[in-house]
Amino acid sequence: MHAKSLIGYASSLVGPSLAEDLVADAMVTVFDRVDLSTVSNPRAYLFTCVLNQARSNARRFSAERRREVVVSNAARSTVPSPTATDELGVLAVLSTRERAVIYLTYWEDLGVDDVAACLGLGSGTVRRYLARARAKIRKEIQ
Repeated sequence: MHAKSLIGYASSLVGPSLAEDLVADAMVTVFDRVDLSTVSNPRAYLFTCVLNQARSNARRFSAERRREVVVSNAARSTVPSPTATDELGVLAVLSTRERAVIYLTYWEDLGVDDVAACLGLGSGTVRRYLARARAKIRKEIQ
């Protein structure tokens, strides 16, 4: 029912090559633990689950990367250049939460209050993430 929207959303978070796997992992977790008929807003709940899965994956990747650097004792930087490793280009400079807010605002055409409800954040927090994300994007494209 929400598959296309969730995959599009996940694409903005982790890139198109990983989006379907991210959504699948999130849905397996949801269906193992929750009866969606008891959730007041299933769509918002699913979007939040995909965001949480993306954040969890990002933490895991970051930890793996740190371990690899320690083991290899590489002299190069431990943080890869966003444009070198991420096909999302400009969006690569954004945090996962900033990408989520940008996606829901521009691709799903949701208002600030709707984005806040979908992500379980306050409206002011969403505005702050939007402002930061827009500033980063402006800086990146100049």
